Amino acid sequence: MNLLEQQLHYPFGDTLPAVGTTLEVAPGVRWLRMLLPFQLDHINLWLLRDAIDGVEGWTIVDCGISNDATRAAWERIFANELGGLPVLRVIVTHMHPDHMGLSQWLTERWSMDGREARLWISATDYTTARLAVQATTSFGGEATARFMASHGLVDPEAQEKIKARKNYYIGMVPAVPASYRRLIDGDRILIGGREWVCHVGYGHAPEHMALHCAALNTLISGDMVLPRISTNVSVHENEPEADSLRLYLDSITRMKTLPEDALVLPSHGRPFVGLHTRVDQLIAHHDERLADVMTACAEAPQCAADLLMILFRRQLDLHQTTFAMGESVAHLHALWLAGKLVRRLDAQGVYRFTRA
Repeated sequence: MNLLEQQLHYPFGDTLPAVGTTLEVAPGVRWLRMLLPFQLDHINLWLLRDAIDGVEGWTIVDCGISNDATRAAWERIFANELGGLPVLRVIVTHMHPDHMGLSQWLTERWSMDGREARLWISATDYTTARLAVQATTSFGGEATARFMASHGLVDPEAQEKIKARKNYYIGMVPAVPASYRRLIDGDRILIGGREWVCHVGYGHAPEHMALHCAALNTLISGDMVLPRISTNVSVHENEPEADSLRLYLDSITRMKTLPEDALVLPSHGRPFVGLHTRVDQLIAHHDERLADVMTACAEAPQCAADLLMILFRRQLDLHQTTFAMGESVAHLHALWLAGKLVRRLDAQGVYRFTRA
C-alpha cells in the first residue's frame, strides 16, 4: 500500500469476491468482480436488491466485457447469488467496453414474460456507444493514427499498429440494446425502496453517471474516483480540441459535496472511505503533472509524444501508449485553453506547445 492509500480506509481489508461470487458491502448491495485481459485486470460490478412494478429482483450496475469467461462468470452469479430472483434492469455508468460490453446480452437474457430488463444510461454515452459499434474503425484505424501523428506519435511501427486496430471497441461491445432509459444528472432512482441520485461526471467519458444513496451513505463512483490509480482522462480524435482534464477536475470537485465518510464503490480497486481525501489527492496529482508540463514547455516546444516519459515515467506498450497519448494531450490542452501555453503546427504537421 502506497502513502496515499494509507490515508484512505478500506473497510473490507484485502477481502475480494472470487469470480462468480458476491460479497455484501451494504444492505442490499453486493460486490462482484470480473477479469479483464489488460494490465488493469479486473472490473468491479454491483448487484442491488430491487423491486419494479411489484416484481422482486435485482438491478445490475455495469456489465464487464463481452467474452466467454465473463458470460460464464455471470451465469454462476445467476445460478448461485440471486436467490432465484430475476434481473430487472441494467444500469451502465458509462460507455467504455468494460462497463458496456455485455449490456445487450444481459438485457436480452433477462427480458421475459412481456417484461423488459431495460438498459439505463446517459443519452450521450448511449449514443456514443451506438456509433462506436456501427463504425468501421471502432476507435482505431486511419483517423486515430492521424490524430496521434499530429501530436508527435510518428513512429512507423506504432502508426501501422494503430491503423490496424479497427475492432477495439466492437470486439468487446459487439452490440448495444436498441432502446434505453435515459439517466440525467440529479435523477432520483428508487432501487429496493432506497433513493439513488445520479451525479454526472465529464472528462473520462462523455456523460458518466455515478450513483449516491444517502440512506446507505454509499457512492457507486464508477471510474470517476478510483482509490489506487488515477482515472484516464484523454482527448480523442472525434473531439480534437477537448478540454477533458478541466472537465474531469471540475467534476470530481463537485463530488466533494457528498459526505467524506461515504462508502465509495469504485470500478477498479477496493471499496474505501475517504472521498474528499481521494479527490484532493487526484487534484494534487494533476496539478503536479501540469506543473511538469509547464516547466518542459518553458524550456523548449513540446508535443504530446515528447511528454510521455515526463508524465508517466516508465516504458509503455502500444495499448498503454495510446491511452497515455490521449492523457498527454489533455494536460497540454488544459494549459493551452487556459491561455498558459501557445499551440503551433510545425512544418511536419505536429502540434507543439510553448509557454505563452
